[in-house]
Amino acid sequence: MYDDLTKVNPVTPRTVLKCLDVRYGTGDFYTNAGCTLVAVNPFRNIPHLYSPEVMKEYHNAPQPQEHKPHIFTVAEQAYRNVQGQVGPVNQSIIVSGESGAGKTWTTRSLLQYYATVTTPLTSQKGQDTVQRIEQRVLDSNPVMEAFGNASTSRNSNSSRFGKYIQLQLNRSEFVGAEIQTFLLEKTRVVCQAPDERNFHIFYQMMEGATEEERQQWHMPRDAHFSWLPNADRTLEEDCFAVTRDAMMHLGIDSEVQGQIFQILAGLLQLGNVDFAESKDELKPCKLQKQSNDFLQKAATMLGLPTEELLHFLRIRTIWAASEQQALLKPCSRTECIARRDCLAKLVYARVFDLLVMIINKNISATSTSWCNFIGLLDVYGFEHFQDNHLEQVCINYANEKLQQHFVRHFLKNQQEENIAEGLDSSIVSYQDNQSCLDLFEDTPNGIFSLFNEECYLNRRSDDRRLEIRLEKALSGNPCVSWNRFDAKPHFIVSHYAENVCYQIKGMLEKNKDSVPLELLELLGNSQKDLVRDLFAGDHSKKNTRGHRKVVTVVSKFKNSLDSLMKILDSTTPHNIRCIKPNTACQPLIFEKEELVACGIVASIKISASGFPIRYVTVRCNVSSHRYLLYELIYTYSQDISKALIFFTEI
Repeated sequence: MYDDLTKVNPVTPRTVLKCLDVRYGTGDFYTNAGCTLVAVNPFRNIPHLYSPEVMKEYHNAPQPQEHKPHIFTVAEQAYRNVQGQVGPVNQSIIVSGESGAGKTWTTRSLLQYYATVTTPLTSQKGQDTVQRIEQRVLDSNPVMEAFGNASTSRNSNSSRFGKYIQLQLNRSEFVGAEIQTFLLEKTRVVCQAPDERNFHIFYQMMEGATEEERQQWHMPRDAHFSWLPNADRTLEEDCFAVTRDAMMHLGIDSEVQGQIFQILAGLLQLGNVDFAESKDELKPCKLQKQSNDFLQKAATMLGLPTEELLHFLRIRTIWAASEQQALLKPCSRTECIARRDCLAKLVYARVFDLLVMIINKNISATSTSWCNFIGLLDVYGFEHFQDNHLEQVCINYANEKLQQHFVRHFLKNQQEENIAEGLDSSIVSYQDNQSCLDLFEDTPNGIFSLFNEECYLNRRSDDRRLEIRLEKALSGNPCVSWNRFDAKPHFIVSHYAENVCYQIKGMLEKNKDSVPLELLELLGNSQKDLVRDLFAGDHSKKNTRGHRKVVTVVSKFKNSLDSLMKILDSTTPHNIRCIKPNTACQPLIFEKEELVACGIVASIKISASGFPIRYVTVRCNVSSHRYLLYELIYTYSQDISKALIFFTEI
């Protein structure tokens, strides 16, 4: 069966799927699709496919493309582009696909490849230095996965954040790396869907803590925590020792580790704190009887006075509009729980950011020691659940942006090249998703603008009012609709992949991401050094009326995504499309009935209509890279006279 889908005839979704199915059955999980590599998740370990010997085979091959399709082919092409200074010199490998398609594993294998093939052949000291840096970069993986991944209904090791890993190179030598993260799903700390779990690190602690640590963290083996569902379900990722060893190698010593884990244990205790509704709205809610002990333990591990913590969970501060005067108002049970959850989400997000900062400090090279980079983008896949909220809005918007990048860089540009070269000028249709992006991005009548405007107004959130505003402002866009038979406030977006219905309930509160100033001040005065450091200076970030400036979730996310897209646009992109062959995540089963509209079929058609091999880059750079061509020709040609003839001809 063809290892390049451009050879399939005719090219239809059905014939492409049939080819992938047959190759999957024979153990061929990688297939070329024009300018894209398709990777079908095998859902089993295949060590020989990713062994150091296989890596070196692709790295040392004169033409890696002549070998069987593999992610190492893509990795090697990007690496050789940097070596040859083929512009744009900086490279990006974009790993995309739905949740459970194998993006995390693919990114991990790409990291392993570069760590294996870029070790210098110079002095032993130089080799040791590079190997130490490479090991630190590899060690960042289990740490990031422990704190940022979780088991979902679709994937037991789902990344609940996006990351762009920038591998820093001094021409061909690996000298460092830097990690940029996006949109950690911090709501998972306090809310998990049925059959899903919290972040891996909590289960690792429950499974792997020593008896002494269990006493310190108040985590007996039979403990029950509200925020730790499905604790009886053990996974391969529940390996506390691996995470701790990796943290140690990254410079996070046992003392700092202990402080971090104690904070997380305190959050679990906080999750067991509950309140009883007050019969008198002028009086604060009382704690449920069994919650006193949990509150005290949480306060102790977070370094907070118990009474102050209880006070700020039950009493909110309201600033008068006309003067510097604060009013205290008891909270309802719902508000108490919201403040408790807010504190937990905030603390966890700060711990996560701290880990990213420490990792970057230990793996990043100085700006003068590297000149180029290869970026690995592992971003959450397109998501469509029974209930879809603000997290899915942001995740699917990010996938729309990446789809547009794919369309612009691979499909549109290649088709224009074919026409310019006098090839068949018949246009191959492909889906341009600009109208869907306009739906989110337009000002003032885009979804994000309308969300933000509602958050900036000083009024209570109203889901139905937001739905009416969305319908009035967006009714002319073909990418949005409403189900007239659904009484719940919602909106339906026609994405490039499929239609998704988003529930409006709670979206505005999530978008505000507001943190009561009194909670920030409480955490900033913690008796625990690490907690205090996490919130140092936060209490000063307020305006003259005591409020913090509103910076919404979608604004922060869109700004960070725009920065990422600028980086991607400045690099030479390489695309790996991961495919999930079945929903049960079982090996040897291919039940894919359709190719989600991800551009694969259009990519195959356009690539098949053009020249399979182009020498444009060589011709454009022959004068500036003459020395490199001599070196390559001398290396790969057995007959130097024929090589010189070849060089003269080009």
